[in-house]
Amino acid sequence: QVQLAESGGGLVQAGGSLRLSCAASGRTFSSNVMGWFRQAPGKEREFVAAINRSGGSTYYAESVKGRFTISRDNAKNTVYLQMNSLKPEDTAVYYCAAGNWGTVVAAKTPDYWGQGTQVTVSS
Repeated sequence: QVQLAESGGGLVQAGGSLRLSCAASGRTFSSNVMGWFRQAPGKEREFVAAINRSGGSTYYAESVKGRFTISRDNAKNTVYLQMNSLKPEDTAVYYCAAGNWGTVVAAKTPDYWGQGTQVTVSS
């Protein structure tokens, strides 16, 4: 069992930056692929980024590639999402997720979800 808690959301102007953090409980953090998803009002939840167990491989949605960076610190049981050059269309609730590459990236149906943190980008 993995419990996830996101933090770092807030209100930012377009062009600004935010860093989201996700703290995971349990001893199995380093055995999980970690990901970030987001859900905008009236839209379905969508994949944003994922990182493999060691942190050596990452994968991004085309809409955030070059602007967002996912990273992890296995010693701190934490995964991060650095978001730069934010746009109003990035406004959403951002969710941390955990699983394996198949569930997080291929199927976009992670085994575990956090509660989410709101990111609002004003124009």
